[in-house]
Amino acid sequence: MCQLLGMNCNVPNDICFSFEGFARRGGDTDEHRDGWGIAFFEGKGCRTFMDVQPSADSVVSDLVKRYPIHSMNVIAHIRKASVGAVRLENTHPFIRELWGEYWVFAHNGDLFNYEPELDGCYQPVGTTDSERAFCVILEYLRQRFDKRPDIEELCRAIREKAYQIAQLGTFNFLLSNGEFLLAHCSTDLHYLVRQHPFDKAELKDLDVSVDFKQVTTPRDRVAVIATEPLTANEAWTRIAPGQCMVFQNGAVAECFTD
Repeated sequence: MCQLLGMNCNVPNDICFSFEGFARRGGDTDEHRDGWGIAFFEGKGCRTFMDVQPSADSVVSDLVKRYPIHSMNVIAHIRKASVGAVRLENTHPFIRELWGEYWVFAHNGDLFNYEPELDGCYQPVGTTDSERAFCVILEYLRQRFDKRPDIEELCRAIREKAYQIAQLGTFNFLLSNGEFLLAHCSTDLHYLVRQHPFDKAELKDLDVSVDFKQVTTPRDRVAVIATEPLTANEAWTRIAPGQCMVFQNGAVAECFTD
């Protein structure tokens, strides 16, 4: 299956270190060769990079590794195609507008025989079960709320719809509107929070390390979410299947359990 990477911070930060290791899993240290994508929120805008080439070999991926874009919310995805051909329109993350905000979504897993009725304003461009599920979630929110509710009510509604969809298969996903990052776990998701006092971190997929004491301030706080832990010497927490966690300002803000 595919793999997910997310970052949520209390101040804009770059994801170069985590993405360096994550990208190696796209055709080098793992089998996810069918394209990749990454989205960075910057204010109300969203900067995206995608490629159908494996992330381990992509020149676009090399650009992202070397270009320290600072963001408070980032979602990345490496793909092992199961539903939908290897095409750019089937590459995650997917982006749509709701309530005057960009929403970004990436999914890991398979939804079996998932052909929902889509008669609202959200329609898939590609042919993946993932994009269809994203459209269903956004249409559900648009019909339920005239305007964006508070974060707790909003995330409870997302979790309710996610629980229904997850009955049809595996539904690990990351979702963000640039203000918070929501992680829903069906099978495999892990997270850690880096904060003062910072220490050295070593990637699992590459012989690269960084001493975060040298590149952070004492007030920085960064949450990193990944399908599988990216570092070998840090304590990652596994999100339990059925849990939906909300990250804001680099920390866990809410945790819902089915």
